[in-house]
Amino acid sequence: MNRHLFVCQGDNVVPRWTEAFPSARLCTPQQARAQASREDHVWVLADVEDWAGLVTILAQRGAMVVVLSYRPDANQAFQALDAGAKGYAHALSAPALLTQIALVIANQGLWVWPELLQQVVGTTFRLLGSGARANDSVLAGLTARERDVALAVAAGKSNKEVARQLDITERTVKAHLGAVFRKLHIRDRMQLVLTLSGQGQEVGML
Repeated sequence: MNRHLFVCQGDNVVPRWTEAFPSARLCTPQQARAQASREDHVWVLADVEDWAGLVTILAQRGAMVVVLSYRPDANQAFQALDAGAKGYAHALSAPALLTQIALVIANQGLWVWPELLQQVVGTTFRLLGSGARANDSVLAGLTARERDVALAVAAGKSNKEVARQLDITERTVKAHLGAVFRKLHIRDRMQLVLTLSGQGQEVGML
């Protein structure tokens, strides 16, 4: 069974972590470096000194790392993902959410704090070249309306914003997006960004 290690320093401990994972263990950064092994779930508090360096070390070792922050922001989220983390979430996340995050990353997905997701998706699409470099062969398999929805969603727009932009209902947006996911054999918005940008489908995010 994969272990869950919560890395903290001093008295700054993630609340209610035992409710999510009763057998989890608290450890210091030094202990995490010494003990964490491949496919362990390691939850690193962003208040830990040189947390990004620790994440890089553990990720290279094959551990599934999630960074937890009391003050989540987009820049820190990108830093965490760039260091090799598979997830980035609020340190006050409910136990049920922590278990959901663990399930997502165990199935090769990424998890980003939901309030940051749209910003992360849109920024990633722009960094990878935006619609101007969208994979033509991928778009060719979509209808004109599905293509419009896919590009708008990849640019970071919410379903409500897409509906307003295209003058359709949110329900219709969801239907088109579902069709896009099925046709492209992807699960989520981040995979859509990577696929349209010709970067493959290695990454997932809810």
